[in-house]
Amino acid sequence: MTPDRAGMLPFVKDAANIVSLLGLSCGVLGIYFAIQQNFGAAVIAMLWAVLFDWYDGPVARRTVGRSDELKAFGSKLDSLVDIVSLGICPAMILLSYGDFEPWFLPGALVLIIAGVIRLAYFDVFGVDSDGSIAGLSLDITALVVALIFLFERVSNHDLFAIVLYGVIVVLSVLHVAPFRMTKMIGYWYQVVTIFVLTSTAVLGWQMLY
Repeated sequence: MTPDRAGMLPFVKDAANIVSLLGLSCGVLGIYFAIQQNFGAAVIAMLWAVLFDWYDGPVARRTVGRSDELKAFGSKLDSLVDIVSLGICPAMILLSYGDFEPWFLPGALVLIIAGVIRLAYFDVFGVDSDGSIAGLSLDITALVVALIFLFERVSNHDLFAIVLYGVIVVLSVLHVAPFRMTKMIGYWYQVVTIFVLTSTAVLGWQMLY
């Protein structure tokens, strides 16, 4: 190791990076529960991954004295966490809900590939000067999938699987589509927080009853 090069683990002490890793933990839990076909728990875990993803940025901006290296590390960490929690996790939910039938694989692959492309593009170009970003942000898919699952109990399994598949494919296309959307900031933090807490309560109640 180069003598003047910092080790890896000290970067983990940063509060924002801890929040990102908590989001990663939720994403991995979501994948685990999806494989177990415990979809209520999988969606709840994915929702909390979204919430941690939303708040690692504000935590970073409020942390005084973050070095340029720490900021760069946090940015790369955030993208890697996002592809797991907001790309692979909902893709795994789709695959598992389809009982891992082969025809569900293209939908999962489209979502993951679109997510990788979008995150790589965002890492290069970031937010425009007018506050807009290219394509649909990746967390929207996780939130929409969670919204759909709130009504899963009142739907036929096969019909729900088709709807879920179609929605994920459409959202995947929108992630890389040539349009700009205004970055969701300000009051959207309260909206997303309330949605995550409310959905967690509803899904938790459904799991118990």
